[in-house]
Amino acid sequence: MTTHDAGTTPAVAVLGGGVMGGTLVAGLLQGGWSADRVTVVDRDPARVAALAAEHGVGAGTASAEAAAHADVVLVAVKPDVVPAVLAEVAPVLRPDALVVSVAAGVPLRVYEAALPAGTPVVRVMPNTPALVGKGASAIAAGSAAGDAHLALVERVLAATGLVVRVAEKDLDAVTAISGSGPAYVFYVIDALAEAGVLLGLTRDLATRLAVATVEGSAAMVAGTGEHPAVLRERVSSPGGTTVAGVAALDAHGVRAGLVAAARAAADRSRELAGPAAG
Repeated sequence: MTTHDAGTTPAVAVLGGGVMGGTLVAGLLQGGWSADRVTVVDRDPARVAALAAEHGVGAGTASAEAAAHADVVLVAVKPDVVPAVLAEVAPVLRPDALVVSVAAGVPLRVYEAALPAGTPVVRVMPNTPALVGKGASAIAAGSAAGDAHLALVERVLAATGLVVRVAEKDLDAVTAISGSGPAYVFYVIDALAEAGVLLGLTRDLATRLAVATVEGSAAMVAGTGEHPAVLRERVSSPGGTTVAGVAALDAHGVRAGLVAAARAAADRSRELAGPAAG
């Protein structure tokens, strides 16, 4: 796997120029790839032209042409398009090419069945904060992918935020927590801001305070390494305002609601994987 050694910059083809494809292109450039080592492909010529103009990368509309010259092929198309894309690129893949999927819900076995035997495949579950370099992505290796392939995917995703390694069986849980999780946090921010408005603050001020509070609280958990419950207790003076607020959250079942949301998301992720696999 000489083209994938740490000292080289593999040529990357990003198949799909949508939100996640564009995020991956930007992340590659921020992570040290030169624009001439990145090609983005999309069936919409206007979309690839816009990405090429913005980032200076190569652009095309034919997946096979881009994949034939790539060391890493990033599949960032909608799940229902994946089989057609794999059929297009399978005959032209380089013998040592790595295929990386960010298509939600499509199991590794779908890729391994459609691609030449022994093709290393790594599946990624990213989330939307990757757009601002604060994402959380989980990566799972296929049967032919080893540590070197996972390390390469970590390089590819480095500029998008946190990257963790998991087994594919855990990706439904990852989807429920970090994949869908931003929506839960946006929900909390919106609720806090709405509460501020009800208590007399302007919406702009309430939103800014809610955003800064969530951002700062997350930074404290990450920076101190303390358990969130310990940090919560430090804010909770006996008989004080925070204790009263947390008691109201418990009374309204907020913790149970978040757990139920994660379970529902994980269940739905498993359901969606069925059609994707078939």
